[in-house]
Amino acid sequence: MSFLAPFFLLGAIAVALPIVFHLIRRTSKERMTFSSLMFLQPTPPRVTRRNRLENIFLLLLRCLVLCFLALGFARPFFQKPMVPDQKSGVGHKIVLLVDTSASMRRQNLWSLALAKAEAVLRKTSPSDQVALFTFDQQTHSLVSFDQWSSMNAGERAVLAAQRLAELKPGWATTHLGNALITAAEAFAEADKQGQNIGARRIVLITDLQEGGRLDGLQGYDWPRGIEVEVEPIKAARPTNAGLQWVVDADDSARPDTDPGARVRVLNTANSKREQFQIRWVGVTGSVPLDIYVPPGQSRIVPAPGAPTNATPERLLLSGDDDDFDNTIYLVQPKPEQVNILFLGGDLEKDPAALLYYLKRAFQQTRRQVVQVNSRPADAPLSPTNLVGVHLLIAGGDLGDNPLPAAQKFLSDGGTVLFVLTNALAARLLGRLAGADNLNAAEAPAGGYAMFGRIDFEHPLFAPFADPRYSDFTKIHFWKHRRLDTDKLSCARIVARFDNGDAALIELSRGKGRLLVLTSGWNPGDSQLALSSKFVPLLYSVLEQAGGIRAQVSHYQVGDSVDVAALSPAQPVTVRKPDGSEVRLSAGETRFSQTDLPGIYAVTSLQPAVRFAVNLDAAESRTAPMPVEELLRLGVPMKPPEIELTKQAEQKRRLHNAELENQQKLWRWLIVAALVVLLFETWLAGRLTRRALVPGPG
Repeated sequence: MSFLAPFFLLGAIAVALPIVFHLIRRTSKERMTFSSLMFLQPTPPRVTRRNRLENIFLLLLRCLVLCFLALGFARPFFQKPMVPDQKSGVGHKIVLLVDTSASMRRQNLWSLALAKAEAVLRKTSPSDQVALFTFDQQTHSLVSFDQWSSMNAGERAVLAAQRLAELKPGWATTHLGNALITAAEAFAEADKQGQNIGARRIVLITDLQEGGRLDGLQGYDWPRGIEVEVEPIKAARPTNAGLQWVVDADDSARPDTDPGARVRVLNTANSKREQFQIRWVGVTGSVPLDIYVPPGQSRIVPAPGAPTNATPERLLLSGDDDDFDNTIYLVQPKPEQVNILFLGGDLEKDPAALLYYLKRAFQQTRRQVVQVNSRPADAPLSPTNLVGVHLLIAGGDLGDNPLPAAQKFLSDGGTVLFVLTNALAARLLGRLAGADNLNAAEAPAGGYAMFGRIDFEHPLFAPFADPRYSDFTKIHFWKHRRLDTDKLSCARIVARFDNGDAALIELSRGKGRLLVLTSGWNPGDSQLALSSKFVPLLYSVLEQAGGIRAQVSHYQVGDSVDVAALSPAQPVTVRKPDGSEVRLSAGETRFSQTDLPGIYAVTSLQPAVRFAVNLDAAESRTAPMPVEELLRLGVPMKPPEIELTKQAEQKRRLHNAELENQQKLWRWLIVAALVVLLFETWLAGRLTRRALVPGPG
């Protein structure tokens, strides 16, 4: 028997009261006539050892009443086993997610992860269904639900654990959000196949480092019935610092070792150290650099200096507990050669000519060297002269001889900028554009013209779309040519003057593109060459012509490298940092096997093109992420053990209350107490009357 309110059993202690009352010495039963009591002192009855219990049966009845009342108020009931859950005995569906990102390379985290995964697998029952996934930047399936079901029931856990033990953590970053969504979708896919059984649970084994990405979790509609259980793994030594190149926004191509190159040193929030050191590896004469970084902060410092004749490639950090993220790699690419060919009779040193300002517009940078070559306007031009040319600029005095080669260059996909410096050049422009009898006339003189309408959605003017740079009204055009654009089919007018005349026109010819500027940038025609818009506009034209490409030689693990620009017509062979080689076919344009940090080399080219692959800096943020962050993003987390205990206790109480409400034993106990109380009252009255009747004589 159990009790719903057992504390009321303490009321049974009241049975001592009748006993005490029965032990109290009663007054004498005999009456004696006495003259006066005023001279006597009253004395209360005393309990003495010589007192004896009288009317024991009456005493038992009174004690029994109190016991019945105490039992009744304690709400007794007969315990019955709880009805098992409807899903009890039905197998659970479990997705086991194991983290294999770079941060799991720390200390003994991987061995701890294997032990926890094996413990989870061994706890499964034969009716359970399990799918095993690993994740880093991508989520990979090791054992699907179907494969688990096809295994022998007694060997499933062992075989799955063996497959997991064959793996090692890689170097990729942690995409925790994508992994959790993939696991949830695995349940949905299994449900479509008619495997909707039991509870669904995701067991996540990870170091839960704060650098993990949670993309996609915000707003994700989780299917009902899924519960996520996190099995966190903690490193014994928490101090960890990492390195990252700091690349300026205007020089995103790569870091360099000149004074402008900088490196960021990150220290985790739970770190126990603050002093670190960075130095170049394999460089004689390199001086180490001491750095102070408090826990949870980062510092940006210049890269350590290196001798002039040295080519440093590895920068090493020391002073922390884990070295998986202590090395970053550097490759110094050669500046790309960009060739521009100018056709015209301008002299290079003539400040009144187009070529004078064109030569001075392009400066040599770390990313590219722009070479402007010129040929006379009427000199013969062969296709070999155009090999390697990215942009062809034709002045208004262009002759007939270079026209065939320019037409072929345009039809093969090249870009030609035709500057209409006089109205007579419209004839050659028409032949180049495929428009016969194209005419142009000098715009009426008087004052000056300005840009009136510009298409800032066009790629040429997109860099100027910001209101801070979109003001072209300060550029005055003294002369321009009014071109008959109706004869130019499929012409797009990118910019107009304030009088409505076309200023910049774009035409497509074959695979190429023809740009027509109806006024020159020389001082005789306009102020364009002297304005702040001239150089950016020319670079925009060169970029659209394919002359300026993002020359990236610094990648992160998992990035895809565009190799089409390196060797578009032949197979590419890439040597990885571990010495293995990967051969790509001629049709492949992307190299995606950047799974190791280090220096890669495209050995199929001579000289070989090299690029560096580094670890994602987010992996260096190894401080534990609060589980509340997952709850905030809506992840259906498994309640903690104390919460589960509370839920079980609440369920047990509800079950007991239901049993007590069904049995209602307290009613019978109250009835029994009343019956005994009535009997005790009758019996006590009878005994009292008998005691009052005087004896004979």
